[in-house]
Amino acid sequence: MSSVGYRQLWAVDPGGWRAAGAAWAGLAGPLDRSLGELRTATGRLRGGWSGAAATAADTRLSGLRDELASIAPALIEVDQVLAELAGGLAVAKARLSQAVAQADAAGLLVDRSGGVRVDPARFRLTERAGVAAAGVAAALRAALDGAAAADRAAADRLDDLARAAGTGWASPPPPGRPALGAAPALVSAWWSGLTPAQRRWLIAREPALVGRLDGLPVAARDQANRLRLDVWRGELLAERRRLLSRVPPGPLAAIRLRGVVGRLAGLDALVGRLTAGDAPRAYLLGLDPAGEGRAVVALGDPDHADRVLTYVPGMTAGLDDAPGELGRAARVLERCAALAPGERSAAVLWLDYDAPDFLTEAASAGQARDAGPALHRFQEGLRASHEGPPARQTVLGHSYGSLVVGVAAREHGLAADALVFVGSPGVGASHAAELGVPPGEVWASSAPDDVIRAARPPEELGRRALFGAAPLAAVLGWPGRTGHELWFGHDPADPGFGGRVFSSGRGGHTGYWEAGNPALDAMARVVLGR
Repeated sequence: MSSVGYRQLWAVDPGGWRAAGAAWAGLAGPLDRSLGELRTATGRLRGGWSGAAATAADTRLSGLRDELASIAPALIEVDQVLAELAGGLAVAKARLSQAVAQADAAGLLVDRSGGVRVDPARFRLTERAGVAAAGVAAALRAALDGAAAADRAAADRLDDLARAAGTGWASPPPPGRPALGAAPALVSAWWSGLTPAQRRWLIAREPALVGRLDGLPVAARDQANRLRLDVWRGELLAERRRLLSRVPPGPLAAIRLRGVVGRLAGLDALVGRLTAGDAPRAYLLGLDPAGEGRAVVALGDPDHADRVLTYVPGMTAGLDDAPGELGRAARVLERCAALAPGERSAAVLWLDYDAPDFLTEAASAGQARDAGPALHRFQEGLRASHEGPPARQTVLGHSYGSLVVGVAAREHGLAADALVFVGSPGVGASHAAELGVPPGEVWASSAPDDVIRAARPPEELGRRALFGAAPLAAVLGWPGRTGHELWFGHDPADPGFGGRVFSSGRGGHTGYWEAGNPALDAMARVVLGR
């Protein structure tokens, strides 16, 4: 164990590395402006100059534009590298602090060089003290090894970027692309066969494809999707202009206008989080402004985390409230960090389905079934792109999102080690064993004042009056109900379902994430596997 390494780790400031990365990413803005000015200048040049010299100049300017455009993904990558270095160093420092606390509890001293010895004022040297000292020394070495591994990984990626700057950022890949919806394992194998230059070419030239392929590294998808943020915002602004041009707008246009304004606000809030430089770094894994809008955002890098949470929100979720839903995932992640500071955890908001907007829609499992293949594929992609030992994967569904998770698990299978359901109207199953995860890894909670408790199928007459249809349970294929039957099957928060139930304080249908609610700690402990 190097004494310099010990002192360096105590002194290092992870936040400084994170800020440096954000500064590099911030250069993308001036770069975009320079590209815009160059395009404008090229357009003026074409309008007033012709001939061989003009053609040669146009060719040279086009090449220059391509070179500048290819730098943007590299700026994002530097931010990724330094943010993950900061995360690795923060975890290593936490482990170092834990080792020192362990030493203090055992009556041992850790000197400035990282040496471990018995505190003569408290204990004398014994065989038991020697064993304790060996344990502390091992913990210190593990912390320093973790810091060294993070440093090596960052140095290797930055060296690769530096070499690319001298030999060319990008080169076209061979023909052939995986189709959207391709098996993540096949996508991962295709990507692995490309050179770094070919990958950068695809990120810069085909971001719409790269950003949506499950099985690609999180870093690549994040780079590609960030390059499209201006395009998506431009689409929403154009839609807003079209709706505002209608005078008078009419009731339907007014509703659509409110929707566009909401999606714009949601997108701007997400962009603020993506560019804030806060810890943990946010990764944009998918976005679609059409319809109600969709977003897939990770906090922390799932490809390098020890524990990964995928959170699926419920009814009315869309791009307009994606920042709020991301905040719920963040609160679970914060509790994970507090409970296990020496482990790397990541949380993903998966809002990549058409969530119901009205009760009549939420009364059907159709939208959950439609979402199943995409959630299955996303989880398979997390497994395929993860580096190092497999992470513990947990999928959490809230409200209608719990039905999405349950249906996906039962009908398609989920690459998950644990499933969590909160505020659930039923998960499309009669028993936990149908969901395909290890025994004891299906968890659920329902707050005592959650309105979902009153969402049991009404009697036949009421059912027909509310939905104008045959009995809901029969329509959905769940015959005969018990006192624990909800809209979509047996209540997963009932012990008879076969899962494990954790308590929740009062807070209604959305209070599970409130500070002090025991449900929040319980969700974090499931993610951590504790």
